[in-house]
Amino acid sequence: MAGRPIRFIVEDTETKSDVAVKKATKLLEDDKVDFLVGSSSSGNTLAVVPLAEEHQKILVVEPAAADSITGADWNKYVFRTARNSSQDAIAAALAIAGQGTKIATLAPDYSFGRDGVAAFKEVAQGQGAEIILEEYADPNATDFTANLQKVIQAKPDYLYVIWSGANTPWNQIAAMKLQEQGIKVSTGVANFAALKTMNPLAGLEGFTLYYYGLPANKVNDWLVEEHKKRFQGEPPDLFVPGGMTVAIAIVEALKKTDGDTGTDALIAAMEGMSFDSPKGAMKFRPEDHQALQEMYAIVLEQQSGFDYPVPVLKTVLTPEETAPPIRNTR
Repeated sequence: MAGRPIRFIVEDTETKSDVAVKKATKLLEDDKVDFLVGSSSSGNTLAVVPLAEEHQKILVVEPAAADSITGADWNKYVFRTARNSSQDAIAAALAIAGQGTKIATLAPDYSFGRDGVAAFKEVAQGQGAEIILEEYADPNATDFTANLQKVIQAKPDYLYVIWSGANTPWNQIAAMKLQEQGIKVSTGVANFAALKTMNPLAGLEGFTLYYYGLPANKVNDWLVEEHKKRFQGEPPDLFVPGGMTVAIAIVEALKKTDGDTGTDALIAAMEGMSFDSPKGAMKFRPEDHQALQEMYAIVLEQQSGFDYPVPVLKTVLTPEETAPPIRNTR
């Protein structure tokens, strides 16, 4: 960019906050990076956020979603291309909440889950729904029997599930026959691995932040085509477009500064900046640097040729519809 090479360095957080801090410190102090990008865990990311301020370097957050990253724990060096928990919550509430709807929630017991439930509750109650149970499970749990028994006893109209990770509750939800007992299940549809555990839940109504067949734009067309070329015909999974989006945002910022990597110049360029992504046009909101973006209301359908239920588009939820509350104290 502007005659300067771009160097790309990868470090593994191991999804441990202390390791994330150690690796981020190495990148900032030894490698002298101009941008930090990451990470997969909200807890790890929150541990690194203060380092961005201490070293006065930009942290672009992807895919961590906890509201507090651009809320209570935010500082001016933090930009987020990922959606946050409130955007998930708004999309989820628009999909299922209505006057008098009784909803139970199930989420992992850490910042991602608790922030997600708090944001969902705020929006759903605003739509007239009643949250009758908030159930939190150990994020490393493999047995959700006790949690799901509480849900069955509460007799909600919907169970809204927030989950991330390989140890999903979907098989047990199906095995305990929640839907047969009149409890509709809704969630943010996750990656291919999670979808493959959701075959018994065809007909589920929910939302997704991305599925490769949903966005209709040239950037996504390019991503899908190139990903299939490079990875033996495999389409991009849930978080692949996030990586591309960060790269686009950084390159667009550097174009605006003509290659100047001074932090103040980059912040000035990125605040309010619009840029293309596989999810269409995004914009860094000046007040909290959260990227406003499309979300997708979907229904899961069984289709021939797929070993998982396919997310089929019901409605594109616009960046304006899913714009989250500003939660920082700037």
